[in-house]
Amino acid sequence: MRYFLDTEYNGLGGGLLSLALVPDDGEELYLTFRLDEPIVEWVQRHVIPYLDTVPEQLSCPRLSRPDAAHALERYLRHDPEPIIHADWPEDIAHFCNLLITGEGKMIDLRHLSFRLLPLSNFSTAANSKVPHNALHDARSLRDHILGLEP
Repeated sequence: MRYFLDTEYNGLGGGLLSLALVPDDGEELYLTFRLDEPIVEWVQRHVIPYLDTVPEQLSCPRLSRPDAAHALERYLRHDPEPIIHADWPEDIAHFCNLLITGEGKMIDLRHLSFRLLPLSNFSTAANSKVPHNALHDARSLRDHILGLEP
């Protein structure tokens, strides 16, 4: 199955604040994270106020990285070959870093594939119901990609 990924993070190279996976059809995943570093000004204004702007059934407490990694594992465990689509490389980098749970350890996912879809003429945030919210931006990416398909 295809999953459309978006993340929000604390500026270039900063810590992960939220991650969303939206499948072609079915249950979505939205995770928010505890962050122990100062929040950069742009993120404080444009991301933090919208972290919890999600349907009630998807709202969750801020998770530690290990708890979030295991939630991601439980979510994808049923899919033998998930394909993760993203429009920005740092989204994939944050996703991959979340797979790592310790030195030489990772969550139990196999046959994971990624597809980077750089969209020069489309902005997920500009077309999102709630810009700079990972869940809404991932939905925007999914809807755009599905709209391009025959």
